[in-house]
Amino acid sequence: MPRPVAYNLIQKKLESDISIVGAPEGHPGEGFFATSLNNVIGLARKNSIWPLPFATSCCGIEFMATMGSHYDLARFGSERVGFSPRQCDLLMVMGTIAKKMGPVVKQVYLQMAEPRWVMAIGACACSGGIFDTYSVLQGIDQVVPVDVYVPGCPPRPEAIIDGLIRIQDLVGKESLRRRNGDEYKALLESYGIQ
Repeated sequence: MPRPVAYNLIQKKLESDISIVGAPEGHPGEGFFATSLNNVIGLARKNSIWPLPFATSCCGIEFMATMGSHYDLARFGSERVGFSPRQCDLLMVMGTIAKKMGPVVKQVYLQMAEPRWVMAIGACACSGGIFDTYSVLQGIDQVVPVDVYVPGCPPRPEAIIDGLIRIQDLVGKESLRRRNGDEYKALLESYGIQ
């Protein structure tokens, strides 16, 4: 006689298992909710990031694993991976970048519309990695400003997801006026970007 199988031996509340996006700070009332435009746009941008993968070596394989069904980067609002810089807002540079590729990375960055963010994934993109040679760029922050560094050789998919969550935190809290500020303009001018 077959033994009965019992599922869900440990009963949990559904609310504790599901991560629900909370409302931005504001003033709730009966039939209305008032908040600032900054908070609404930050919430929308944070949960709809369009990444542009720029993969040159082994870190790109880890990114493929991150996009796969086991880790599923889509649950963080980044399902639409684009390969056209004009439609994306997060440049994810993965792998070894030779000095000849530096101008290409910068051109891809310049083709992206504002606001744009950059994530350096892997030891090679962050600092040149084990390739301390004349031909390898010792970090992409020499050609474009980087918002989040994800170290590792190669970084595990969990680290890439953690980097994306940190980007989301940056995007959600960024003021709409930051891009027009003197500090941001000085940062871009230090990279030779007008």
